[in-house]
Amino acid sequence: MKKYFVDLHIHIGRTKTGKPVKITASKTLTLTNILHAAKLPIGLDMIGIIDCHSPEVIAEIEDLLQNEELVEMEDGGFSFQDSVTLIPGVEIEVNDENCKGPLHVLGYFPSLKKIKEFSNWYTGKVKNNQLSTQRIREDARSLQKKIKSLDGIFIPAHVFTPFKSLYGKGVESSLTEVLDPNLIDAIELGLSSNTEMADHIKELHDYTFVSNSDAHSLAKIAREYQVMKLEEPTFLALKKALHHKDGNEIVANYGLNPYLGKYHETTCAKCFTKKIGDTCEQCGSTKFTKGVADRIKELTTANSVPDRPPYIHQVPLDFLPGLGPKTMAKLLDHFGTEMNILHNVPKEEIEKLVKMDLAELIIKARNGDLQLSAGGGGQYGKVSDKQ
Repeated sequence: MKKYFVDLHIHIGRTKTGKPVKITASKTLTLTNILHAAKLPIGLDMIGIIDCHSPEVIAEIEDLLQNEELVEMEDGGFSFQDSVTLIPGVEIEVNDENCKGPLHVLGYFPSLKKIKEFSNWYTGKVKNNQLSTQRIREDARSLQKKIKSLDGIFIPAHVFTPFKSLYGKGVESSLTEVLDPNLIDAIELGLSSNTEMADHIKELHDYTFVSNSDAHSLAKIAREYQVMKLEEPTFLALKKALHHKDGNEIVANYGLNPYLGKYHETTCAKCFTKKIGDTCEQCGSTKFTKGVADRIKELTTANSVPDRPPYIHQVPLDFLPGLGPKTMAKLLDHFGTEMNILHNVPKEEIEKLVKMDLAELIIKARNGDLQLSAGGGGQYGKVSDKQ
């Protein structure tokens, strides 16, 4: 058993021919660029790329296999240059007759054959199968069955986000309104929540929690991730880890303090001022975006919590005031990867390259000790300049 850094929610912005996949994502987010960046400078061991249903992305996977840059593994997944495992996946929008509003789900597949089978089925049920996160003409339970029939992994995505998520829009109070609880492999928490918050909901106690970046640019990869103990970095071991089988398991979740997420607090929908009364004190609007913290209070059904891996509030390096591109490049040149800087490099070594106060911020980011201001309404929280 070894420990691996894992981020299972990374978007593709463009294909290698320049066609859009995730329209709101960076043009630099191509499959090949993601694989290279995951290795260096980020330092991940396993990545889930969730736009691999796209025909042009499948074609790029086939090209990489032919060139032997990718190797399909016997137990599922693809090895990139013997250092990063690619888990191919898809993100889908569901809004069937049982939903209160749209929600997003994730599916992952063990092989090229399985992702191609899914893509062919999916093509007839969406407007444009080239693009990411299309709304499917299918009910959620049937979609679950299809993904599972292809030996896939099914995970509801960023489940508390106010827009297009399971608890944010999809259901009144229970996932059973929309989904088959027996066909869920894990729950993705999203940037504005953590383990402690989510465990206020009793029906989630039986599921493993995953913390992923939902990256729309190369810089955002691994802003949330987990450390997994796996027998091998394969699809099969990942699936086992989500169900605590044969010693495979998540050791720790690393994520933003929920205060840094875009939707932690309830804020005015127009000017993002924190909600105090029924009318915004700043602009007079009566429309508000309900924050994750308030939504979880509405859903609370549990006082006790299950035994879980620690959720460690770790701030990504690019959130730190005073750490610009040149300084980042200097750190990476000396220490190799972001994972190494965040987890391993001693403070005294960091201080040889940067000012003492910035080195202190990096160590505080490592330990979850930074002072933060809360985000909401679509705006990220911030790290305070005054610590």
